[in-house]
Amino acid sequence: MASTVAGAASLGAFPQPYSTKRDGSTIANCDSEPVQTPGCVQAHGALLVLRLSDLRILQASENAAAVLGQAAGQLVGQFVDSVIGVEGQRQLRGLLDQEGTACNPVHLLTLPGNSTGSEGKAALDVTVHTVDGVAVLEFEATGHTGGPRPDYYALVKTTLAKLQASGSLQQFCDVVANDIRALTGLDRVMVYKFHDDGHGEVFAESRRAGLPSWLGLHYPAEDIPKPARAIFTRTWIRPVPDVSGTLAELVPLANPDSGEPLNMTYCHLRGVSLMYTEYLRNMGVTAALTMAIRRNGTLWGLIACHHYDGPSHIPYHIRAACEFLAQVVSLQHQAAEDKEFLAYRLKIEGVHQVLLAAAAHETGLASLVYGTPSLLNGVDAGGAALYYLDRWWCVGNTPTDDELTGLGDWLTASVLPLGPRPLYATDRLTQAYPPAARFAGVASGLLAVPLSSDGHDLMLWFRPETIRTVNWGGNPHDKPTVPGANGPRLGPRRSFELFAESVRQQSLPWKLMEIDAAANLRFLVAEMMAGQAGRRAVLHADLARSNEDLDAFVYVASHDLKEPLRGIYRYAHQLLEDCAPMDQESRQKLDGLVRLTQRMDSLLDSMLHFSRVGGTDLLLENVDLNQVLAEALDFVGSRTLDNNNAVVVPRPLPTVPCDPVRCRQIFANLLSNGLKYTDGANKRIEVGYIAADEVHPRPGCQQASQGQTIYYVADNGIGIQARHFKQIFKLFKRLHSHDSYGGGTGAGLTIVRKLVEQHGGQVWVDSVTAQGSTFYFTLPSKA
Repeated sequence: MASTVAGAASLGAFPQPYSTKRDGSTIANCDSEPVQTPGCVQAHGALLVLRLSDLRILQASENAAAVLGQAAGQLVGQFVDSVIGVEGQRQLRGLLDQEGTACNPVHLLTLPGNSTGSEGKAALDVTVHTVDGVAVLEFEATGHTGGPRPDYYALVKTTLAKLQASGSLQQFCDVVANDIRALTGLDRVMVYKFHDDGHGEVFAESRRAGLPSWLGLHYPAEDIPKPARAIFTRTWIRPVPDVSGTLAELVPLANPDSGEPLNMTYCHLRGVSLMYTEYLRNMGVTAALTMAIRRNGTLWGLIACHHYDGPSHIPYHIRAACEFLAQVVSLQHQAAEDKEFLAYRLKIEGVHQVLLAAAAHETGLASLVYGTPSLLNGVDAGGAALYYLDRWWCVGNTPTDDELTGLGDWLTASVLPLGPRPLYATDRLTQAYPPAARFAGVASGLLAVPLSSDGHDLMLWFRPETIRTVNWGGNPHDKPTVPGANGPRLGPRRSFELFAESVRQQSLPWKLMEIDAAANLRFLVAEMMAGQAGRRAVLHADLARSNEDLDAFVYVASHDLKEPLRGIYRYAHQLLEDCAPMDQESRQKLDGLVRLTQRMDSLLDSMLHFSRVGGTDLLLENVDLNQVLAEALDFVGSRTLDNNNAVVVPRPLPTVPCDPVRCRQIFANLLSNGLKYTDGANKRIEVGYIAADEVHPRPGCQQASQGQTIYYVADNGIGIQARHFKQIFKLFKRLHSHDSYGGGTGAGLTIVRKLVEQHGGQVWVDSVTAQGSTFYFTLPSKA
């Protein structure tokens, strides 16, 4: 019905601009119809094409004799004053020079008729517009019978007041349908709404008694071809006063100056599509009037008017009032919808403000789904998901992580970069993304916005499948062909009986207000993330400067303190040698002073060493850990190993990407600790690894390795109590006296931890007192 119901497909009929419209067409698809250049007019009016420079007639409709009293062939080549008079031509020139007539038909004058109406001399309204370098004049009967005309200004003013008082979009559209039917006197007026897939629905209706209701019926997108919808984004009104009326071609068909057919997009008299008029006759319609409803530059719907009792000519002044109302409706109908959902919109905005405050000051973006409230407390949806920090955060009913990853890849690669703004909304996800059929039960509808410029981070809302019945005005799959003068052509549907169809894998549609709210939330989140990134950059720079200052301080302090410390040690040693004999108490004090200076010197060396660890970048290369271990054993063995000590390697160590110098230091420190903290005469150290896919009996390996290889150094020493497991990795932390077990500063394990963390790994210990300790670490090499 739409094309017919809406009157939108009444625009052109033949595939070549010079073929005769009366002969029919061979088109197989409505979208291929040349609706802008039909080359003919509806015969109730006449049309002239003028050269702008001299106002000479270039083309005339072949019915000029019946309407204007002069044959088309006689008019071509004459000045237009032969039709509208010298004064009319002067007015025309003034209008063309001063007014905005480009693609905008305006009333020029009214040509008076005689009392008898003989010779076709009825009173005629004359409109003019310019297009492609020519002026187009249209002549139509005024429809004035001589009696008083209604006060159309008052009627329109009353309608505007009703529209402004409407509390919902439905009430708004009901006013439109009722008042335009009262204004035009036609039998049925419908507000026809387009859905996202192009199909239409009768959203509001006003009809005379006795007519069946079409309210709520749906019609396929093919009923209003794309060219017809495109024209209604440029023109406001389309009259067809007589569905069965004849057509009059232009003489000549092509402009003699340019050789091109006339662009008739803005002509009220533009010839009607043959298929469209057949469609209307199949419905019993005898006259039609159609107006556009636009929203943000796109076609939202149509005001479709039908008449059933013969032709109905709508004169220019009534059409002008209807066109004005259509423009007002286009400007106001979104406000009516906003008013209807004001409370819902305020609720969404309030929730989003709370979410942003939590994300900015508490737990980060994860609070959008894990906090209270969450994304589900804003937009009405069954589930929501956030891709952030390389993982999915979900709330409510959502697809699995793997399904979300596939969907996210598709959105990033194929959908989000294509639109005028980075946002995607659909209530039929499976049609665009077939893999969604697997999870249509939870995600037949999708609203998606990216949070980063590359689309890597995403925010998604899902709506579940809503199985429902759609009532069609006739079988939407009926696409008959009929014979034509030039071969078979696409014909109109013949049946308009109720056709009920069950629809699956479809959700409730997203409201425009919900889509706008999601887009606004995206903007606010992106703005917050940009601000946080700036603050993090400043903090990072401050931290880097602080670390540099701290390293400089440690170096200077260690270097400057060692100089007086060496003097103290030297003087104390000289006193021990030069002041003999010395009483026992004085000697003990000097011996203590020497020991303290030596310990202080070791502490300063350890502090300086620790400050330098991590001061340079890792030099990663594929390293054979067996070679690294051998070098560490040489380093440790030259001081500690003897014939009673054994280092066991159950199997060769792997080759891994790491920094060989730092790994050698890790093994050396752990080996040194294992040899140092052992009471027994036979010291045994085992060095090995557990591959990522292996199960190992060691208790410490129960800690999650996250799919990484775990290395270990195990000894049979004195062991460590569990309460000290975390303490031993702290700087200068020793569990024994300074002199026991060979002494030391307590910096070795701290340095091991720092070197392991430089590789992106972790280190931990498992130990049993008096049985030994095992130190585990990983080397994922993520510097």
